[in-house]
Amino acid sequence: MKTSTDELLVFVSVIDSGSITAAAEKLGQTVSGVSRALTRLEKKLDTALVRRTTRRLQLTEEGEGFLQRARAILDAMEEAEESVARKRRRPSGRLRVDAASPFMLHCIAPHMTAFSALYPEIRLELTSSERIVDLLEQKVDIAIRIGALQDSTLHARALGSSKLRVVASPAYLAEHGEPKSVDALREHRLIGFTAPEHLNRWPLRERGKRAGKGTSASGRAGRAGGKPEPLKIEPSITASSGETLRQLALSGWGIACLADFMTAADIRDGRLVPILGHVLLDERQPVSAVYYQSASLAGRVQCFLDFIAVRVRL
Repeated sequence: MKTSTDELLVFVSVIDSGSITAAAEKLGQTVSGVSRALTRLEKKLDTALVRRTTRRLQLTEEGEGFLQRARAILDAMEEAEESVARKRRRPSGRLRVDAASPFMLHCIAPHMTAFSALYPEIRLELTSSERIVDLLEQKVDIAIRIGALQDSTLHARALGSSKLRVVASPAYLAEHGEPKSVDALREHRLIGFTAPEHLNRWPLRERGKRAGKGTSASGRAGRAGGKPEPLKIEPSITASSGETLRQLALSGWGIACLADFMTAADIRDGRLVPILGHVLLDERQPVSAVYYQSASLAGRVQCFLDFIAVRVRL
């Protein structure tokens, strides 16, 4: 006789709850019923999964291996059921999405009217954070992260990558002239980030003498034959948000290094001008959506990610 999913659920619940009594309460079953189901499972497998003592339960070596497979089976079934359910009903409920303000303003907010028309029963909550948020602490369902992801227990979906360019307004260039080399940046006002420091490393290959006022020697190209290193700049003004940097550049304050997702329209319409293209390294910022796997949220999360992925087009 083959193992049933009910027996797998009992086994996993006993381990997660720490006792047969706690598992019975969690499952709404009797203690004797849970105990019989666990014993029946062990007989079918012809092996002991759990060592029972008067104080605690302990997995056997076979039990540890079986537990991993049992979890995977139950998770797959839950996901399959949710997938079918999504086709039968419209996703509904609250969905909180967090992203840095530039990405929120340029890549998410413009599409939310269309999203709400498709999914009117989803209540969107959009928040903007310039730092990496703790999803559980901030009660965030989806966070958009720009840059390389750190190892974590979160699920992630790549949305693409955005090229970095050095830009300035036509008004600034008309007044101060266009720098033709990295070294010439020392004569210009550079707009940088307050933090983190790595955002003040611009993807420029330095040639000739080291730059002075606006740059530092640590930004030289890498060792001969190696990969060129980004140029570390010393900004004349800093801000915590990329959108603030963009507004400063648009106003003619100085030169900034920004991602295409927030400046593509400005460049296309002539409000910003890319410069130093001949020494620009092809550096791109990966953009990812991160989230915790949750059956209750799966429909809302999936439809939002599917929707935004085809519209961002990074």
